[in-house]
Amino acid sequence: MNVLVCGGGIVGLAAAHALAERGADVTLCEQGSLGGGSTARSAGGIRSQFSTRINVELSLFSKAVWNSFEDQFDVDIGFRTSGYLFLARSESVAERFRDDAQMQRDLGAETEFLDPAAATEVCPELKTDRFRAATFNPTDGFADPNLAVQGYAEAARDLGAVIRPKTAVTAIHQSGDRVVGVDVVKNGTTERIDVDYVVNATGAWSSRFADMAGTTLPISPRRRQIAVVDPSKRVPESVPLTIDMETGSYFRPERDGAALVGGHFTENDHAVNPDGYDQSMEMAWAAEAVEGAADCAAYFGPETRIKRGWAGLYAVTPDNHPIIEETLPGLVTAAGFSGHGFQHAPATARIVSDLIFDGDTDLVDVSKLAADRFGNGSPLDEQSVA
Repeated sequence: MNVLVCGGGIVGLAAAHALAERGADVTLCEQGSLGGGSTARSAGGIRSQFSTRINVELSLFSKAVWNSFEDQFDVDIGFRTSGYLFLARSESVAERFRDDAQMQRDLGAETEFLDPAAATEVCPELKTDRFRAATFNPTDGFADPNLAVQGYAEAARDLGAVIRPKTAVTAIHQSGDRVVGVDVVKNGTTERIDVDYVVNATGAWSSRFADMAGTTLPISPRRRQIAVVDPSKRVPESVPLTIDMETGSYFRPERDGAALVGGHFTENDHAVNPDGYDQSMEMAWAAEAVEGAADCAAYFGPETRIKRGWAGLYAVTPDNHPIIEETLPGLVTAAGFSGHGFQHAPATARIVSDLIFDGDTDLVDVSKLAADRFGNGSPLDEQSVA
């Protein structure tokens, strides 16, 4: 079985590793450097707290891999399980949180439904008068995406996968309706590669990739920003990644008392050119992000100093769930994670491998993640998006 994986971010590398483990002859092509797209600009969050069962299922399988990653791949990815804390300001969102927490527990997650006073046990400077309820999962956390990229890349190479950075796919070849190969270009030289399967794991570029095969995917590149700040009060590393679900503001501790702050605060969320978007942080946005964090917790205030920041891309679908399917015979899509690609990469890799070798998977009901859900009136509805 010859498989070409297009995309050298975390999803593509995890898929390459899973396929090589099952005995496929794998080549991975990445137009830039490994992990140099959205993965390198990710906050590295890993959580179980979603509002749909399928996202929780993807999380639980993936989290088991992240927990054992150092043992399996001999790479410490710095996975810190300080938890995720979700905050609800209104009664309606608090009730949704209660239902979501029960669903997550039913699936095996360790999520707790808390009143604001109880939430101060994990976030001592929380401004409890702002909120009605919270959910907390102590096994959630975050890791270093760049270290995870290195781990998957080396493990895939050890299994015989050929990893080709700075190699762009420029054309897709089909025989009838089946994808049978691609053209790649490196250093100005074009080469055709014939394969049994192609995997589209190109993230923010995935709709462009699909265009080359004469099909369409409803995946849009959307710009998101993160700032690193010195807060007014030191944020202990034990404080969870904290999300104000109704304003979109979030923060988490960095090392040495610093913090990351983020959020999307405007309804203007148009698609951008993934090859030419502004990768720098806007100071006006950063000020708004700090104000949002300050309205959540007393760690932030007028003395908070903005140090630096960056912008990256979410590959967004209309329902904030990925598309994982065999889009055309010979073309498997694994893209559109809407900001959750890093944390769901291990589960996605397993599903991609199953689709190629078995035609289906028993990990999740993958039919729910097919692109035709948008045309047949059955999209999913993930509400816990930051």
